Amino acid sequence: MNTMQTRPAGFTLIELMVTLSVLAILLTIGIPSLQMFIQNSRLQSQSASLMGDLNYARAEAVRLGSPVAVCASANGAACSGALTWETGWLIFNDINTDGVVDAGELLRAAPALGGGNTMRSGRALVRFNAQGYSNGFNDTFRVCDIRGPGSARGVVLSNQGRVRNGIVLGCP
Repeated sequence: MNTMQTRPAGFTLIELMVTLSVLAILLTIGIPSLQMFIQNSRLQSQSASLMGDLNYARAEAVRLGSPVAVCASANGAACSGALTWETGWLIFNDINTDGVVDAGELLRAAPALGGGNTMRSGRALVRFNAQGYSNGFNDTFRVCDIRGPGSARGVVLSNQGRVRNGIVLGCP
């Protein structure tokens, strides 16, 4: 006669409740951190995209030996003339320096920013001359999200045409 009892396989109700409680606590702590990570990554990516395109425009101006412009664009085909860059921007070989994208001048078009982020500048158009200098004045492009200036990114453009990360003092 065998006196050993076999225990049924599976979880008890108490074990299941403890596991679900620990999982709920971990999700409560983890989800806000994940959202902040996503927002920070989006801001970094968007400011890096603008930096890359400004550097590309500068390099093309030197390579082509003619002015290359970058302007805010709402439709991906023409400059908007606005200081709001979150709708996208265009890079074009502005041979006649009129600030208008003529046939055959478009080099690259950037799409609108995602996530409801904003990008503002004091300039509607940036033009690099054949030496790579940015005509006009120093400027900071401010890339912001719903969290405000505490988490904003800045892209600084100097008269010499250099582009770098910068400090942002305010968001629109």
